[in-house]
Amino acid sequence: MKAIVYEKYGPPEVLQLKEIEKPTPKDNEVLIKIHATTVTSGDWRMRSLNVPTGFRLIMRLVLGFSKPRKPILGTELAGVVESVGKDVRQFKAGDSVFAFSDATMGCHAEYKCMPEDGAMAFKPANLTYDEAAALSFGGTTALDFFRKGKLQRGEKVLVNGASGGVGTAAVQLARHFGAEITGVCSTANMELVRSLGAHHVIDYTKEDFTQKGATYDVIIDTVGTTPLSRSKASLKDGGRLLMILAGLPDMLKIPWMSMTGNKKIIAGPATGGAEDLRFLAALAEAGEFKPIIDRRYPFEQIAEAHRYVDSGRKKGNVIITLKHDN
Repeated sequence: MKAIVYEKYGPPEVLQLKEIEKPTPKDNEVLIKIHATTVTSGDWRMRSLNVPTGFRLIMRLVLGFSKPRKPILGTELAGVVESVGKDVRQFKAGDSVFAFSDATMGCHAEYKCMPEDGAMAFKPANLTYDEAAALSFGGTTALDFFRKGKLQRGEKVLVNGASGGVGTAAVQLARHFGAEITGVCSTANMELVRSLGAHHVIDYTKEDFTQKGATYDVIIDTVGTTPLSRSKASLKDGGRLLMILAGLPDMLKIPWMSMTGNKKIIAGPATGGAEDLRFLAALAEAGEFKPIIDRRYPFEQIAEAHRYVDSGRKKGNVIITLKHDN
């Protein structure tokens, strides 16, 4: 099968299209023929080692010090089950599914094996494979942080980076949970953010939300530009700063904040399992959540997709489409 492989860290040019062995599912696994995958900000950071302050060495220790231990990126997929292991009961050949491989990655390939009890669910009937492929990364990230932050109906939420992959998911989920939403984005994306359910939109190229005097119960920073030093005054008493991209200096403040005040920082890796995917799928089927797609690239042009994601200008999600000879 074909796969996109990177054998060293660096710019998009390190990505290479290679022929590798097609995987065979274990007894508890399904083999998925991938129709669509994504290039996320997470893929960009792992490929380039462009990570928040203080984490570069840690990421090398996790991912591989001199070169990547797992040479195939990609955490999201949608496709069709081609075959199943002998112990699999929930899925069968021909099922349309979407999945989130998270830290195991490996979705930038024509086929991927997933454990039956992994983060996998049936594709919502009203979504295309392209849309279903983009359900997981942004959706599970925003969902996990809102749960950790104990978001309540009626609370005021500010989404910084509201037009990105995580941001567009966060706006829609906050709307579902009954929050009053303020989105922060650039001029070009204001109408998009409003259409997703934001009650107020701030153009960061013209205004700094931290200087407006408004306060929020929850600030979710999806792009890493709102550290505690900037946002503390914009949090209400009891407010929570949800940092999707927290640098080490802010993470070290978490215990001190908990002991000395009533405002909290919530940071660290997000988690997402099969139950979360089923939740997102149900919202999608009900018309309450739909991944926003900015651009689509064919599999062979994945380096171009990475180059676009590197620019930091994407709206929602960037999709990679695969065509199979058979």
